[in-house]
Amino acid sequence: MKTTSGLFRLLFASFIAGLCNFTQAYAASVNELKCEGLVTPVGITVSKPHFSWTFMPDEKKPAQGGYRVCMATTPEKLKYPDIWDTGPTSSNETSVDYLGEPLKSGQKVYWQVMTWSTERGMTKSEVSWFEMGDIKNPEKAFEPSVFPKVGNRSRITLSGNDTGRTFEGIGAVSAGASSDLLYDYEEPVRGQILDLLFKPKFGAAFQHLKVEMGGGENSTCGSEPSHAITKEEVKNPVSRGYEFWFMKEAKNRNPNVILEYLPWSFPGWLKPNIFSQDSADYFVAFLDVAKRDWDLDIDWVAAAENENGTDRDWLVNHMRPTLDAKGYTHVKIQGPDDNSGDWQIFQELENDPEYQKVIQAAGYHYVTGREFTEDMVDGRGRPTTEKAKASGVPLWAGEDWSWTGKEWSGAGALNLARMYNKFYIRDEITKTLIWAPIGSIQPTVIWDKAGAMKANRPWSGFYEVWPCIWATAHTTQFAEPDTWQYLDGGCGLFDASTYKGSCVTLKEKQSDHWSMIICTEKAEELQVAIQDGLSSGTVHVWKSNEQQQFVQQNSITPLNGSFSINLDPKCIYSLTTTTGQQKGHYTIPDDSPFPFPYKEDYEGRPAGDLPKYHSDQKGSFEIADRPGGGQCLKQICPEEGYEWMRIYRRSLIKPHTLVGDANWSDYSCRMDVFIKDGHVELGGRVRGSFLRGHRLMVNKEGAWHLLFDKKVLAEGSIENYAANQWHELKLQFRDKTIEAFVDGSSIAEVSHHHLRGAVSLASSYDQNLFDDLEITP
Repeated sequence: MKTTSGLFRLLFASFIAGLCNFTQAYAASVNELKCEGLVTPVGITVSKPHFSWTFMPDEKKPAQGGYRVCMATTPEKLKYPDIWDTGPTSSNETSVDYLGEPLKSGQKVYWQVMTWSTERGMTKSEVSWFEMGDIKNPEKAFEPSVFPKVGNRSRITLSGNDTGRTFEGIGAVSAGASSDLLYDYEEPVRGQILDLLFKPKFGAAFQHLKVEMGGGENSTCGSEPSHAITKEEVKNPVSRGYEFWFMKEAKNRNPNVILEYLPWSFPGWLKPNIFSQDSADYFVAFLDVAKRDWDLDIDWVAAAENENGTDRDWLVNHMRPTLDAKGYTHVKIQGPDDNSGDWQIFQELENDPEYQKVIQAAGYHYVTGREFTEDMVDGRGRPTTEKAKASGVPLWAGEDWSWTGKEWSGAGALNLARMYNKFYIRDEITKTLIWAPIGSIQPTVIWDKAGAMKANRPWSGFYEVWPCIWATAHTTQFAEPDTWQYLDGGCGLFDASTYKGSCVTLKEKQSDHWSMIICTEKAEELQVAIQDGLSSGTVHVWKSNEQQQFVQQNSITPLNGSFSINLDPKCIYSLTTTTGQQKGHYTIPDDSPFPFPYKEDYEGRPAGDLPKYHSDQKGSFEIADRPGGGQCLKQICPEEGYEWMRIYRRSLIKPHTLVGDANWSDYSCRMDVFIKDGHVELGGRVRGSFLRGHRLMVNKEGAWHLLFDKKVLAEGSIENYAANQWHELKLQFRDKTIEAFVDGSSIAEVSHHHLRGAVSLASSYDQNLFDDLEITP
């Protein structure tokens, strides 16, 4: 006879078994979407409702690690939410209070929840809805200033006594390996490209440069190396990669350029807690390298994980005290540099004086949203709050835009200029940073067309100066950070329904000079009255349209402190009393394909430098001394790092770097390898960041695999394989035939896909060596 307790245990075991079977039989899901505790309710009267959902796990997605809530006026607009978008939020919480656009009585709202598992993988709910009733204490929506019209003519009155926030500049973010191949250009062409980016009153004249503090893991278009790959290196950090060089070149051209840094990933020794004293020491070690090796004084640190938040206690108790103790009292902290949160840092700052002392500027990403169309500027995005505006803290768009500078229309140059204006008119944002200043990205890698201009052909010297350079110049060549301020009476829209037509006006603080930056959607007639405190001298006019950018027009002489101007549709104008602007220009070398045949022996650059024309995608590869003399290539990361946005992004397979032409098809590639531990790979016909191509993998014991993506095409073991010495790997591609060789002997021949792609070199997380790469017909 079974006891009661024994029967209970049997029943409980059966219940657990059934639950396990249930979770295995059904895929993970997000359901029970509730507003104020109700499913699809009607008559909600609170202005900021509470929302919740249920995440049902499965074997592959055992728990929620992050979420995103989207709300829109129609189900179709959930793709680019026009009411609220929390952004990807790293939290296991399954409820959230509303922080979006002020809701209206009687309004019907559609919403959807996306979750990410702690083990990666996204799950999306069905679309739900709720309907508002008669709202108690409704919030008032922000209304932008609109210039008055007399007939068809808009009137703007400028006064030197007007108030406005200090202009803090337009800048760019070099991160995600976006500046990679620029480093490989030869002089003088490389210097000319840098002039177009940073030289004042010449090209884009970027006034602020934020760079990635590399961590050795993929951060969008590749991986950037760390200055301290081990804890021991923090005591003597190493100048690696190109970001220190890039900052120095920017500073050489503009001594007043503002410098900032921010991490995406972290080296493995900092896992699992990236907000620790070790982490604070690691951040400060980056400043040590900048000062010791490059004589750079960096101005700002975004002490956070890019787009994934920061930690208040760490900033107050570790980061700020460590900066001060190490002599970096001048370095200011900006935060949270997040892609979610709706400026809620100001809720945290409100009653926390210690935190207020630490945060000296607040920045968020993609303030205008991610709708990459001509309507991008009218996207809701992530507008600043009234509390943020009232705080007096400088407000920044810490990374925005992220598109190709080649386009004029769509989300391109005209949209970018409109966006610069919108951020002050709507959000009182005084600094905007775009990703990326330049697209020097390996072709076929994600976002390979991003950047204000393009330079990813260093073997030929060819580059492209895109319209977004000149859209940016319409602001940066007409106002300087900190010494200019906005004039609020001269900032507004021509039509209340769109930010596509706008004007901002700025004044130099210590003179009567002023500038106006104007974007149009349709033709406009403008009448400008100039009052006390502002120059009524000659007004110089610069114009950009789809056909021609940054062309000086006829100047205007005001009469009795007033002038009028007719503006063409879909144009950018800068009107100014200053002089010295120019459209910088150099003769661009002709383009040519990647050299073929190609050889690389890794000589000619010092040990510790980057290899020419290689693009690391995961891990870090650098030139090293070769045992016995000469130089070779080495993978230096000892373990997998703390990956950026790890629950939202697919993980790359292993450390690898790409070299060559993505259009190559039939060719042979060979390489000498020294396997210290683990394994190495030689790949061909590889496209993108995920090692999608044919690869020969050999380990230290001589076991080998011929792979395509994650599929094994052939495998075996080499007899009498000698470890601890150099070996030759080779792949030969002829139509669908792929043949693999080790030390000159064929080990496999298979028929598989006929693809195109570059060469890849890969390694386990060991300090394996590569040398004498040859790519031949």
